Amino acid sequence: MKVLNASLLILYPIAWWAPMIETRVFWVLGGGEVSLLNGLSALWSESWPLALLVGLLAIVMPYGKVVLTQITFHRARPLVQAALPWIARLSMADIFLIALYIVIAKGIAGASVTPQWGLWLFTACVLTSLWISWRKP
Repeated sequence: MKVLNASLLILYPIAWWAPMIETRVFWVLGGGEVSLLNGLSALWSESWPLALLVGLLAIVMPYGKVVLTQITFHRARPLVQAALPWIARLSMADIFLIALYIVIAKGIAGASVTPQWGLWLFTACVLTSLWISWRKP
């Protein structure tokens, strides 16, 4: 379990850079691959408070959960152990945000959104982290 959790410390950053969705807008013939980090960059130019919130929920909280879980394998202090469930709850909000983005984009006439391997990797990281937190004694 420790090794699986430690692997998330490497897999999460890969998932942040990986293409999560590919967009196509037929009437403009534009589009491209969107990763979490370049999506945050685009969001930053439009609304930096929202970009900070998404960055916190999609990057900081999930990664922080993995780090704290790794620490608790080595008998962390009670305060750290008490914070872990709250961080776990907040870190699942990123899946909702991605799903919402896909639903909104599919509702635009002439647009197509295709999930890419980065979305599956990111989802696997989040679900693995959740499974580890449930299984951890």
